[in-house]
Amino acid sequence: MSHHKRRRSESPNPPSNHHQLQLQKKIPTFISYLDVPNLPHKIRLLCEILSTTPSSSSLESALSSSGIRPSPSDVEQVLKLSYSSPTAAVKFFRWAGLHLIHHHSPYSWNLVVDLLGKNHLFDAMWDAIKSMRSERILSLATFASVFSSYAAAGRVDEAFITFDLMDQYGCPRDIVALNSLLSAICRNFPRQATDFLARTRQMIRPDPDTYAILLEGWEAEGDATNARRVFDEMLASFGWDPANVPAYDSFLNTLLKSPGGVLDAMRFFEVMRDKRCYPGMKFFRNALEEFARTSNHRDALVLWEEMVGRNRRRPDTQMYNLMIELQCHANRLELAQRLLDDMVFDGAFPNSETYNVFLHYMIKNKRLREIATVFKEMVKNEFLPTHANCASAIKLFLDSRNPDMAIMVWKCMVGNDIGPLEDSANLLVVELPHAYRLAEAVKYAEDMIERGIKLNSSTLSKLKQNLTKVGKVNAYDQILRKWKLH
Repeated sequence: MSHHKRRRSESPNPPSNHHQLQLQKKIPTFISYLDVPNLPHKIRLLCEILSTTPSSSSLESALSSSGIRPSPSDVEQVLKLSYSSPTAAVKFFRWAGLHLIHHHSPYSWNLVVDLLGKNHLFDAMWDAIKSMRSERILSLATFASVFSSYAAAGRVDEAFITFDLMDQYGCPRDIVALNSLLSAICRNFPRQATDFLARTRQMIRPDPDTYAILLEGWEAEGDATNARRVFDEMLASFGWDPANVPAYDSFLNTLLKSPGGVLDAMRFFEVMRDKRCYPGMKFFRNALEEFARTSNHRDALVLWEEMVGRNRRRPDTQMYNLMIELQCHANRLELAQRLLDDMVFDGAFPNSETYNVFLHYMIKNKRLREIATVFKEMVKNEFLPTHANCASAIKLFLDSRNPDMAIMVWKCMVGNDIGPLEDSANLLVVELPHAYRLAEAVKYAEDMIERGIKLNSSTLSKLKQNLTKVGKVNAYDQILRKWKLH
């Protein structure tokens, strides 16, 4: 422990980098017992005591008065929910140790180290680590927590010093430990992580995971230049490896966000494909979103066929929706239909957006049979068409002399209150007589009036003309009386 303090005193002054200083000042917001439903009563009570007891001197008395004898599992649960009260959490840990004859689980010790570190209480954190060393329960998980805490606080140099000290605490400085350190640092400081790797690579040889971690860091930074350099170095060291999906995924995502954008990303994707290496779902999703934004249905199809057809990735509903809309927009309706049919085989089930996008383009292209099929299927699956789709479908069906489907859509609108209803109501009453459905025009007109749906005087005038032609003026008079009353 003394050696650790000496090394820390020799470390550089607190960093002047603005981002690091901001991280040093910031304590994260932690989950509380109040955020967890159905928490066991004794856990909730212990957490409440820790968070509400005003004086630390009275905390032990309050805990003892609770009558609870905590188990190791209870201690773990309470600690996980007490990050916002680190001092009280440590006192609870000591109090609970008396009941457990000091046999805390290694996980409980690691939680103490983590909650102290995440609250920037680093001296207390190291005191806990020293106690863990005497108990011989230190592990890589302990140091991974320390790396994460220092990185979150912007104290990157102290994370590096901690790594140098691991051997003294009985933990090997191997590639697994190095990757754990780099993973913590790379989230905000990929440059420092890359520089540290350059200094240690003669002692610890990087593995493919090392490069995947660095590439993820440069992805977060949006630095395509350094990502290319790391990617080239990885290929020089390990060649092409189909298992290294995270590295390919991060690299392509970085290119996607770079000035070269989709062109660069797809060029490298084709190189990877030729090597039988593929990225993960994150790139697949991001690329599809970019293709949708730019209406690039051709590259979207190339990517889809490779990722789904050859590599058997399983897109989710959102990804299918993007692809279906892209192909519909390009008027490739048969392909869009196949995609819709394929969804369930990938465990992706159509939702309201899926059906409404497809329905919109079917209506736009006057595909009457497909419209009827999709409409019936979506209603059966309890998904509602949009108002715009309903209104357009009613007009199209009436223009195409298909009153039965127009009436079916109207019933859906009324039954599910898909408003406003006035325009479609007036259209239906005016057009049904032209399809030799005058009786139904009268029936629906009466129903609309009773529902308070406004029928225009011009609509009633046309209905009167049609009823007069067949000698049913009385029916019109009855409708007119109802209309005036409403």
